[in-house]
Amino acid sequence: MALYTMKELLREAKREGYGIGYFNAVNLEMVRAYISAAEECNSPIIIGTAEALLPVSSFSWIVPLMLDQAKRARVPVAVHLDHTYSFDILMQALRIGFGSVMYDGSREKSHEENVRKSAEIARIAHGMGVGVECELGSVGGLADGSGQEDAMIYTEPEDARDFVEQTGADFLAVSIGTVHGVYKAEPRLDIPRLEKIHGLVDVPLVLHGGSGLSDEDFRNTIAGGICKVNVYTDIILAGKKAMEDHPELGYTDTILKAENAMKEATALKLRLFGSENRG
Repeated sequence: MALYTMKELLREAKREGYGIGYFNAVNLEMVRAYISAAEECNSPIIIGTAEALLPVSSFSWIVPLMLDQAKRARVPVAVHLDHTYSFDILMQALRIGFGSVMYDGSREKSHEENVRKSAEIARIAHGMGVGVECELGSVGGLADGSGQEDAMIYTEPEDARDFVEQTGADFLAVSIGTVHGVYKAEPRLDIPRLEKIHGLVDVPLVLHGGSGLSDEDFRNTIAGGICKVNVYTDIILAGKKAMEDHPELGYTDTILKAENAMKEATALKLRLFGSENRG
C-alpha cells in the first residue's frame, strides 16, 4: 500500500469521528511492532520520531527505514516528525522525506513569537508539500536542554482559533490536562475546553501525553474532537517489562519478546481509538 500523509489520514478521521495513534520509533523492532499491530487491526497508523530521540536514532538511519516499511505495509501509514524546536533540524526533516513535521513553539518567550515562527515554518513546509503540526499552550512533562521541565499551560479556545488562522497550521496540538511521560497523579482532563476548541477550529486536533490515560479518557477526548493521539511511554514500558520478565533469554530472543509486547500494546490502543477496520 502506498505511503500516506498525515493530512490524508486525519482528514478521514476527523470526518468519521475516530482517532489515529501516533507512535515514536527508535529502532527496527519498534517500527515492525507498530506496523504489524496496524496490519493485524486493519488500521491506519502514524509513526515517527522526535528531536529528543535523535541521539538514540538519527534521521539518516531511522527515516529511510520508516519510509521503506510504510510503503510495504498492507495498511495506510504516515511518517511524521514529533516535537521539534530547532529550525535547522526542521529543515533537515523537510529534506529527508517526512510527510509532516511538528514545530513546538510552546517554549518561545511569547505567544507572538510562537505565532511568528509557526507561520514561517508552515510557509516553508507548505512550499515543499509537507504538513505542519503546531502546539498552543503547553502539555508539560518534557525537559529542555538544561533539564528544566515544561510547565502545563492550558490552551485557550479563542486563542486556538486565531492561532490557526494566523499561522496556517494544518494540525493543532492542544493542552487540556495531559502531561508527557508517567503521570504522578490521576489526570483530570478539561473536556468542555476541548469541545469548545473543536467548535472554533477547523483543523484536526492532536492529544499529546496519551500514556497513562484511562480508556474512558481516550473515548472522551476522541468524542470531544481529538483526531490524533500520541502514545510512547506506554509502549516502551510494555517492551521493557517483557525483557525484565525473561532474564533467562539471550539477546535476540529478548528483543523479539519486547517487540511482541509492544505490538500487543499498540494494537490495544488502535482498537480503543476506533481506527480498527478503517485501513
